[in-house]
Parts: sequence; C-alpha cells; structure tokens
Amino acid sequence: MALAFNEETFREDYTYRNSLSGIKRFPFPFPEDQYMYSVNIEPHTKGKQGSVFEFPLDVDEHYVAECNDKKITLEQDPGRYQALPHMMDAQWDFVELTMESLARDYPKHFSLHKKGSSWTWENKPLGIKDTFTFGDSSTLPMEPFEYMGRQVQGDFVLLDQRDETLYADAGIVTSQADWSLAFNVGMSWREWHGPVPRATELGVMDRALKFMLNLQLGSPVRRLNWTMTVNPRLDTSPENYPYWGGDRNAVNPDNVGDLVNLRVELQSLFRLPRSNAIVFSIRCYLISLKDIATIPRWAKRLHRVQKSMHPDLIEYKGMTKFHPMMVDWLAKFDDGAILEVGTQPE
Repeated sequence: MALAFNEETFREDYTYRNSLSGIKRFPFPFPEDQYMYSVNIEPHTKGKQGSVFEFPLDVDEHYVAECNDKKITLEQDPGRYQALPHMMDAQWDFVELTMESLARDYPKHFSLHKKGSSWTWENKPLGIKDTFTFGDSSTLPMEPFEYMGRQVQGDFVLLDQRDETLYADAGIVTSQADWSLAFNVGMSWREWHGPVPRATELGVMDRALKFMLNLQLGSPVRRLNWTMTVNPRLDTSPENYPYWGGDRNAVNPDNVGDLVNLRVELQSLFRLPRSNAIVFSIRCYLISLKDIATIPRWAKRLHRVQKSMHPDLIEYKGMTKFHPMMVDWLAKFDDGAILEVGTQPE
C-alpha cells in the first residue's frame, strides 16, 4: 500500500499534525498507572499490521517532512553526523540493513537492485536514485552511514563492542531529546548514561548493558522511552537550546493541551554481520495532549502516571515548569475507572 506523506514542519510555524490513523497507531508507552525505570526490552519481531512494530524500520505519514527537517539540521550543524575512522565496516552494514528493509517492506516507495557489488538504490519519496559499488565509499556522494541516515526517520548511533562494554563511535543525531552527539561520541555505555537519575542505584543500565552485549545477529530487540516536549519539535538538542528552551515559558493553563507533546522514542537494536557492531535506532514520535485526549483510556492513564511521577524524573525530563498545569489539564479526563494493564487504545 502506498503511503500519503504530509507537508508539515517541526520548527518555526509548527504545522506538524497527526491524522486520525496516526493517533491510533501512536506507540503509547504506559501499560500501568505508575512509571519508574525498567529495561522493558522485548524482541523486535513483526507486529500487528499498520502498527509502528509491523516492520523493522517504520515509515509513516511524516517521512518526507522528517527527512527534510533532518536535512535542515545537518546544514546548520554538520557535526550532528560523526563517525570515527574504524567504523567503516559498520557503516556498510547499516547501508545494507536499511536499504534491504525499506525495499522489502515498502516496495512502492523504495527499490534496491544488486548486480554483484554494483547496487542501484531508488528512494521515490525523496527523488533519489544512485548506482554505487558496495564497499567503496568514493562511489557515494557522502559517507555511507550519512547517506542512508538521511533517508530513514529517526536518529542512529553505531555502537562498537570492545573491552566488555559498548562505545558510541558513530552517529547521525538530529532529533535527540536534550543530549549531544558531539559530547557523547566515543563514550562508553556507562559514561553516556551517567546523567540518568537513580539509574545506577537501581541497576537498570547495568542490566541493559549485559543484555545488549549478548545481542545476537538476526534477533533485534526494542523498547520504548519517553519524555514531554513543548511544541512538536524534533531538534531539542543542547546546542540549539536558545531556540527551544524558552518555549516552556509559553505554556499556560489555556494552551497546555495544544503546546505540550508526549515524545516517545522507539529504540531498536540490531547486531550487524560484518563489524559485530550494534545499530541503536532512536525513532521519535510526537503527539499533543489534545490528541491523546481523543483516546479516553490514554488520557486517564497519562494523568495517573504524571500525577504520581517521582520529582527526580520530572526534573530530569525537563517538565518542572509545566508539569502541574499538565496534570490539572489531564485531570478532567480521568473518571477514576479501573484500567487493565496494557498500552492499547479503547
């Protein structure tokens, strides 16, 4: 089935919108009425038709607009792409994974033809068609990781495994939730996640690392992460804080439903065949409180989760200024009915 792509923006005038079907397929992250850290990793297997889990790499109505926003960010700050020299094998692994996945799962929009090491790739939505020699970066207009990283929704970090840990040695990161690739590149797993409150105390990151070190080829895994953001902005990087940090001051009781968005990351991990590196995919989905309120079950649950949120998490996720207004706004949708465990809509 061919997809229809929205004309929309994720900055300045913020014309981003979810369709009715986009709302229903949103990856709501709260199965229970309270939230605290959990590894919550599951196999990244084929999900229900039409869901964000149907294919390894999700392409939706926001594809063209997100790729355009990524292009803008990279033009303004080329440092959002970083790759250490020893990661070239992993770069080509990434090309193979993304091209094969998109061509197989969305054949109306992408195609890949191989003749030995000569590959022809066509991306119809973005108007790209190139023939190149697999393994020879001089035959592409840019490094292979950046070439395909620009053509897939979300951010990607290539993790090199050595010394019984993982290192973030390459990345293309333009829609991050308040962290910096320029700062994190080359860091080990524990260094990267050091700022997360109570994570060391609870042992969450150590358990996650142990799991990831044992990740097997052909057995990808996934988890959901979340935060709240003001305006449907993809680029909430520390580098550009002056452009978006002040947006939190604009929230008031009358506009909180329009301005505040639940920001969910579908984080997927794939072991790569040649390099033995891991692709860490961070796909961002955005939905306003007003859109969440169209799903009564989600509105009730989000109210309960936020009402009981630990103060450390409220601060860490940057919600301090608008959190009370958000809880009060959601309260009118919560009738106290008992909700079954699970993230499904009605």
